[in-house]
Amino acid sequence: MSRSPAARVTLAASAALVLVAGAPPAAPAAQDARPAVVQSRVIGHSVKDRPIRAWRVGDPDARTRAVALASLHGDEAAPRMILQQIRDGRPVEGIDLWVVPVVNPDGFLADRRHNARGVDLNRNFPREWVRTATSGRRPASEPETRALMRFLDRVDPRFVVSFHQPLYGIDTYGPKKRWFGRRLSEELNLPRKDFACGSGCHGTLTQWFNNRFDGVAVTVEYGADPSWRRMNVVAPRQLLRALGGSR
Repeated sequence: MSRSPAARVTLAASAALVLVAGAPPAAPAAQDARPAVVQSRVIGHSVKDRPIRAWRVGDPDARTRAVALASLHGDEAAPRMILQQIRDGRPVEGIDLWVVPVVNPDGFLADRRHNARGVDLNRNFPREWVRTATSGRRPASEPETRALMRFLDRVDPRFVVSFHQPLYGIDTYGPKKRWFGRRLSEELNLPRKDFACGSGCHGTLTQWFNNRFDGVAVTVEYGADPSWRRMNVVAPRQLLRALGGSR
């Protein structure tokens, strides 16, 4: 693993929370009917005990490992189609990629931003966390947050792409994100922007990951109503190319 000693202490504390809160993720599935999938697993469960599923596509021995995720906010559902299309399509080459199309299944099914306890999961991570009405009772208080933290700790990816809506751009706020943000901007044909969250970001996935890991996490925002063709045909090819993969 490539984290600092402080990071390991923080992650150990997070792991302790997970063990108290529930069982670890299920073992990888032996088979998956989709030709691109080489491994699948349940990485955790939501407040309402719905499974959070991840699929591994591509080459597990590839030099680059990446994670792409969507629907951290349940009402930002369109980009999940990018990841589902990659998962359900032809085999992927040149990259070891995990896709998590729906991180917040309770919010997704209710078509709302927050999880079933009214928490904004992208304000619940233990980095610069601030107590607000929707940030949770404490850092990493939510089972969805802890599941994703544990999963990223185990996978230790070089790249994380977190898909959102509707701000239409690639987040290049902060020096660590800029070079990868430029690559994503060029490949996905989205403008580069600084998403400073108005008065300042707090408790976000990308803040936590970029502080704790050597890899880089970037937020990608599509518009409010991207076309079906863009989500299912154009963007999957673009994302694979940006990460160094192909079909």
